[in-house]
Amino acid sequence: MANFVEQFTNILKAMDDFVWGPVMCVLLVGTGIFITFKCGFLTWRNLPHALYSTLSSDSRKSHRGEGDVSPFAALMTALAATIGTGNIVGVATAMVSGGPGALVWMEICAVFGLSTKFSECMLAIKYREVNDNGEMSGGPMYTMKKGLKNKKFGAVMGWLFALFAVIASFGIGNMTQANSISDALNSSFNIPVTAIGIVLTIVSLVIIVGGIKSISKISSVVVPFMAIFYVIGGIIVIIMNRANLGDGIVMIFKMAFSPQAIGGGLAGTITASMMNAVRYGFARGCFSNEAGMGSAAITAASATTDDPVRQGYINMTGTFWDTIVVCTITGLVIASSGVLGITDSSGAYVKGAALTMAAFETVWGKGGMFFISIAITLFAFSTILGWEYHGEKAFEYLAGSSQYNMIYRIAFSMVVYIGAVTTLDIAWTFSDIANALMAVPNLICIILMSGEIKQEMYRFQPTLKQEFRERNAAHLAALKGKKGD
Repeated sequence: MANFVEQFTNILKAMDDFVWGPVMCVLLVGTGIFITFKCGFLTWRNLPHALYSTLSSDSRKSHRGEGDVSPFAALMTALAATIGTGNIVGVATAMVSGGPGALVWMEICAVFGLSTKFSECMLAIKYREVNDNGEMSGGPMYTMKKGLKNKKFGAVMGWLFALFAVIASFGIGNMTQANSISDALNSSFNIPVTAIGIVLTIVSLVIIVGGIKSISKISSVVVPFMAIFYVIGGIIVIIMNRANLGDGIVMIFKMAFSPQAIGGGLAGTITASMMNAVRYGFARGCFSNEAGMGSAAITAASATTDDPVRQGYINMTGTFWDTIVVCTITGLVIASSGVLGITDSSGAYVKGAALTMAAFETVWGKGGMFFISIAITLFAFSTILGWEYHGEKAFEYLAGSSQYNMIYRIAFSMVVYIGAVTTLDIAWTFSDIANALMAVPNLICIILMSGEIKQEMYRFQPTLKQEFRERNAAHLAALKGKKGD
């Protein structure tokens, strides 16, 4: 029996390596490149407008159009599931396994991921439905069912996407996050994992039972707080290590484009090829910002908006905040701290959360470990909340009704306890595979509907330009009024 389990585990790991290998990275990033060029780089050109819309007070209101939550709340709920342990653990792992140059390729992955994220979210809003509870239900499964010309093919694709999303929600979105929290709090504060599991389960249940309105309220507070908390902490470390910052940035770019770069100084003894940097940068970047997986589109469909393109731009900024801001902070903290390339007692490279902790400890001492433990707890718990909504809507699609949603919410909360107190490598690997397989039908759908995506973007462009002119006119009038006073 033990031999069978070991063989099965090895098979799953081989499958996991394959689905998250070069083919998947090319498909994910390639789709983003294709959409970016096809749509005339509008996602890049309109990014400033999208960021302004996200940060404006108007995005926190629900007065424009129909939906369940405000545009800002929908984005924060999507970010709750997106900004997770990958921003701390994934970046550190990529910079060790692929060399520090992997950070550059994570950024490249993100800038093209803007188009993928926009596309899946915009389509999800366009093809969303109102369920029997009067709530919005949408996501790639509805887009595939209603938007693809071949309805039978679309129905099969939608069903597969929803199935993989439900599996991933219990694994990547639940057990792995709960286990990360219990590991962090137990190792840093010696809190028993059983106590952590009980508290996590109760708090999760209280929030989740309230549905999207409850989840979005918590996410709208927790996500901005945790992001600002982590970014400020990271900037302090970078400033304190500023003497090494210039060399760190040079090292990152040098090892990103060198055919065979050998680390030295701040990179320790790390040796990495350019292809390794590309591979790990793309893989961890896609895993971190989830552009192309379709998960964020499920939450985007709940937003109150009068136009799917408008909310598509707002949700697109999730990739910017996740990778270009948070992951970059982690990368620069590690690059400037001099800990990259250090080894443990066994001689293996220190990576993952331990490496990020070591980087923070160069400035904060023991407090660095506590800081990262708190950050992991916040990031992972928000991921649990965001992924519950993703999984619930996918489950609702498979069941054909929302009447079983409460059963899913309770079951999901109970699984949090299992994740907190046990290590289930097989379940994690299996759900990791399901997470990757979500992307396949979603990316196929985006490519097949690329013409419609382009048409929608150019349809909205005059509206966007008019709003830009009106906003500038209002700002100028306000400035003249102040000068007059």
